[in-house]
Amino acid sequence: MGDISESVFISYAGQDGAWAEWAAWHLREAGHRVVLDVWEWRAGDDFVERMNDALTRATAVVALFSNNYFDRERWTAEEWKSVVARRERLIPVTIEPLTGADVPAILAGIIRKDLHGLDEPAAKAALLDAVSGPTGPLTAPAFPGRSTPDSPAPASDGWRPRLPSSAGMPQVWNVRGRNPHFTGRADLLTQVREGLLGGRQAVIQALHGLGGIGKTQIALEYAHRFASQYDTVWWIDAEQADQISVRYTELAARLGIAKPDAGADHNTRILLDDLRTRERWLLILDNADDPRDFDGLLPVGPGHVVITSRNPDWNNIVHSLNLGVFSRADSLTYLSARMPGLSLQQADTLADDLGDLPLALAQAAGVVCSGMTVDRYRQLLTDKTASLLANGLPHGYTASLAAAVDIATTRIAADHPDATALLRLGAFLGPDPVPTAWLENARDHLTTIAVEPDDFMWPQAALQHLARYGLARVDHETFQIHRLTQAILRDHTTDVDTIAVEEDVTAILSTVAPGDPYTPAAWPQWAALASHLAARQHTATHHPHLRSTLRQAFVYLNESGQSRAAHDLTASLQRTWANALGEDHADTLDAAFHVATSLAYRGQYVEARRGHEQVLERRRHILGEDHIDTLCSANNLSSTLSSLGEYEEAHRMDADVLERRRRVLGEDHPDTLRSAQNLAVSLGKLGKHIEARPMCEDVLERRRRVLGEDHPDTLRSAQNLAICLGHFGKHKRIEARRMIEDVLEHRRRVLGEDHPDTLHSAQNLANIVSDLGEHIEARRMSEDVLERRRRVLGEDHPDTLHSAQNLANIVSDLGEHIEARRMSEDVLERRRRVLGEDHPDALHSARNLAVILGCLGEHAKSARLLKDARVRSRRTLGDNHPLTEAVTHDLAHALIATGRPFEAAKLRASGKPKQQRTRGKRR
Repeated sequence: MGDISESVFISYAGQDGAWAEWAAWHLREAGHRVVLDVWEWRAGDDFVERMNDALTRATAVVALFSNNYFDRERWTAEEWKSVVARRERLIPVTIEPLTGADVPAILAGIIRKDLHGLDEPAAKAALLDAVSGPTGPLTAPAFPGRSTPDSPAPASDGWRPRLPSSAGMPQVWNVRGRNPHFTGRADLLTQVREGLLGGRQAVIQALHGLGGIGKTQIALEYAHRFASQYDTVWWIDAEQADQISVRYTELAARLGIAKPDAGADHNTRILLDDLRTRERWLLILDNADDPRDFDGLLPVGPGHVVITSRNPDWNNIVHSLNLGVFSRADSLTYLSARMPGLSLQQADTLADDLGDLPLALAQAAGVVCSGMTVDRYRQLLTDKTASLLANGLPHGYTASLAAAVDIATTRIAADHPDATALLRLGAFLGPDPVPTAWLENARDHLTTIAVEPDDFMWPQAALQHLARYGLARVDHETFQIHRLTQAILRDHTTDVDTIAVEEDVTAILSTVAPGDPYTPAAWPQWAALASHLAARQHTATHHPHLRSTLRQAFVYLNESGQSRAAHDLTASLQRTWANALGEDHADTLDAAFHVATSLAYRGQYVEARRGHEQVLERRRHILGEDHIDTLCSANNLSSTLSSLGEYEEAHRMDADVLERRRRVLGEDHPDTLRSAQNLAVSLGKLGKHIEARPMCEDVLERRRRVLGEDHPDTLRSAQNLAICLGHFGKHKRIEARRMIEDVLEHRRRVLGEDHPDTLHSAQNLANIVSDLGEHIEARRMSEDVLERRRRVLGEDHPDTLHSAQNLANIVSDLGEHIEARRMSEDVLERRRRVLGEDHPDALHSARNLAVILGCLGEHAKSARLLKDARVRSRRTLGDNHPLTEAVTHDLAHALIATGRPFEAAKLRASGKPKQQRTRGKRR
């Protein structure tokens, strides 16, 4: 008979890693091909991609059912759902009584094997019986421990996994109790386990990172999670290096090998010699500082060592993992578990305030659970950071965050005053990474740090000290101080020192020159600078140079697709500058202008119009009609009017601004070309494509010459010309398709996949592909754009609704009229609510829904909808607008279908027919 071995994927909860290793080992011994993440996957792999690939290849999925397995937030749900959906073989085995588990109904009826409560031989037999049946595999299994090309041995025979339930606790054990609130970190625990299983000699894993990052908690969780796989687990507080020999002697005594009268050094050598031959031991050196203190003191042998430290220098001698803060998902899971009544929004804002730092989250949970409201806690976190973070010491931690920062800063101040000064300066910058080049460029302008002219190692040497004490995260180009550490340090800085440090911060930020904020090549530099400018808003108010830089940062945020961040920053600064500088100050008006601009980017056109009108009125009064700032306001107001469907007024304003800009700035100035492009777009929205085409071609040629092929404005011109060509028949549509494909490729490379402009190109390409009859491909493309726009812009953004309407049209073209009707009704309701019943987009949706209703035979409803749309379109756009003519043509068809041919004939006589249904707005 043939080989009946299975390709098995092990699905398990992270806490059950020891069970997963045991099951995988014995299934491999029995001849099965087994995929276990901790054995097969490398750090840095895409988890979702690897999981999907493994599930696709597997002929069976062994699911280790436990109470943890059915937690709603775990990936295990995705794994078993995928198997059930594909009708593949799911083999559930229970490893503990499912007392508190919420087992889904679809799994409750599946027969499963119980492994818990059995000794190891019986559990092994039950596992193999579940996978292979009572007879086992019919071919001889591979020799245990032997490597084969298909099944590499995951570890040495000495680390053959034990059955967790029968192994019990290690014979030698001094680890404190498990943290009942430990959350997340599954990937890190997997990396630790993977690294420790990676060799036959003693393997050392160092965990280093900032104070409060959770290094000790991860080591503690690892010790408990894999306790069954060790005979000896020994925890050593390694902060005092001169006591290591004493701690080693204590372990030697517990192992029965110490010589009482020999002294600590001799017993240390005895222990290290013994560990060379002893198997299954784990040594945890917690809070080890300087690797040099451990020369000759790290064990060698078939065991494991885990080191926790703030000092990144461990990376030079052992394999290290540099820990970061919680992922936001882990923060939300932790806070929700500790504070069940917390809303998701409250948890998210609190996690953001705390910078996702595990210790700070634990302290906050302790304080809030003792009777303080979340709002009160957040207020105190802003006003009294250091005092608040001295409270709420959670179980398992030796010091609060404030105390830990105080201890570290006291130690570093005694030995490294230059590092202390740099730390204080860093506390007044933003919480995002700071390029060290900024410090180097500003060194001659700093007053709070005494830097010798010939000190070529500054600031790198000082930063190394900050990293060693866990006060900053440092790499080869940047350093970063956690926002809470910054706040604590600022609280401890005197008013006089604060003034001096803020002057130095101003000097640093003033030396940064990222470049043109309209140019994507400069955006990475602007991204670094903008966050620090935003963090020092009150400082910028009193420094004109920083205000000028901030005004450019507004442009960067909006142009790079960060309209929400732009709005929040500009709105805050507008209020601040209005109070400090006055409502009519140029900087205040510019902030107000960018508030309105960001509102328009976010699709809030009514609010944007109001803002632009107010700024335009003030600028005209103060600066005059032809000032460049006045013309910017007029330009953006006309664009907003166009977005509101007021095409005639937008066209009038565009023509006026273009004439003024040509006179004031010249034909080829970027602002003049922006107005020329806007005028061409206005003509297109009025249906005057023959007039618009030569303007689009001229602007594109000029922008290519003045700005370059890849400039966002050039790409906008190429996009608009392609859209214009799409109105000139099939031959031109083919040419338009090629142009949009080229623009899309450029935008993806220059701007990124999810930039609003990139999504605009992707949507217009889908539209043209559909117009050319390739509806299936168009549907796939439109679905992708819709999903991205929903995620990037939101459900009700006008661009998102544009994508939803176009997808509905394509679905209708594919003959799925019922689904198309549902989608179109939803878009129509949203567009009416968001944009108003008379907006051209809403009228397009009404017309499209009416056409679909006609396809479904509901001609009376179709006629009523079209009649109302025609009245609104005539009033809003006029009788000669293409949309009005198209609605009139469709209404005539609907009237004929309802037995009213005379009314239809009268309508037909009043306007020319349209050959195809238009698809929402086109820019």
